[in-house]
Amino acid sequence: MAKNVGIDVTPPSTECEDEACPFHGHLKVRGIILEGRVFKKYMRRTVVVERDITIYIRKYKRYMKKRKRTSVHLPPCIDVEVGDTVRFAECRPISKTKSFVVIENLSKRGVKVGA
Repeated sequence: MAKNVGIDVTPPSTECEDEACPFHGHLKVRGIILEGRVFKKYMRRTVVVERDITIYIRKYKRYMKKRKRTSVHLPPCIDVEVGDTVRFAECRPISKTKSFVVIENLSKRGVKVGA
């Protein structure tokens, strides 16, 4: 049984024993909620999520495209592959580089995000 994390997301159907899982562990989700594409998945319980952003440069009166990559904790109860679109939320620092946790896989739901 997955507990309510306070965000309107579909809870995972499988259970896990991870303490850093917002649905089955003791991790509390707070702060900002972002969406991005899974770029790398080769670390244990960690994925690198890439977000495309555009920035306006006033001097040149043009827009510049940038990419932000964030290390995100992946609970074992959520199935994610490289290229999937995920929703992740801010939490307490789990390690030196991880302060976000995956809360939903949008590609599995049939929701098309982005281009």
